[in-house]
Amino acid sequence: MRPVAVGALRAVLFAGTCVCAWYAGYLLAELIPDVSLTGVGYRIQSISQRPILKAPVPKRQKCDHWAACPPNTYAYRVLSGGGRDKYAKICFEDELLIGEKTGNVGRGINIAIVNYTTAKVIATQYFDMYEGDNSGAMTQFIRGAPVKSLLFMVTHDDGSSRLKEDAKKAIEELGSKEIRSMQFRSSWVFLTAKGFELPAGIQREKINHSDDANNRYLGWPAEIQIEGCVPKEPS
Repeated sequence: MRPVAVGALRAVLFAGTCVCAWYAGYLLAELIPDVSLTGVGYRIQSISQRPILKAPVPKRQKCDHWAACPPNTYAYRVLSGGGRDKYAKICFEDELLIGEKTGNVGRGINIAIVNYTTAKVIATQYFDMYEGDNSGAMTQFIRGAPVKSLLFMVTHDDGSSRLKEDAKKAIEELGSKEIRSMQFRSSWVFLTAKGFELPAGIQREKINHSDDANNRYLGWPAEIQIEGCVPKEPS
């Protein structure tokens, strides 16, 4: 084919391609609806302003339980002291009966007595078992609890050094299985009832002995606790 003919053919093809491209663009513009930039911007803004769904904050339960106690029960939590500076706590029905914030916690054995029927606090007291002669006074305090009482007991620091036989016997009579095994700086928590029986499955006593190889604190074991729900008296 002559060069003149080839050049003419290429010019025709190029022109045809341009016409096809223009026509395709025209059809595409006709098929796509008009959308203003303002409308697009508004839609993007409205999406960004939609509320972000968040998981609801868990409701706080009485005495910091993970789950709420069933109806017609009392919530309780008893936490032993940890080391020298983390004080023992006794919580009943979301009221701190003994603790650092209430200012009535101390070294030794801390005791709270609660009226089982009314859920009202009868008395709270701590008894130093490292210095002084307080075992007899504690025995009288325990034996003086009225019938139909809940008694909560917990150690802070040391609760055994000056704990005498009369006190051990009084606590043992209330159902303690661990009071005679208590050692220097053992962490001990105990719930008992006077004049009635607690349900068999309820948490009522734990102990953790000081052990240099496993202690959480220098010279003291880790804290220990019991918690649960005490059924109320049938009306």
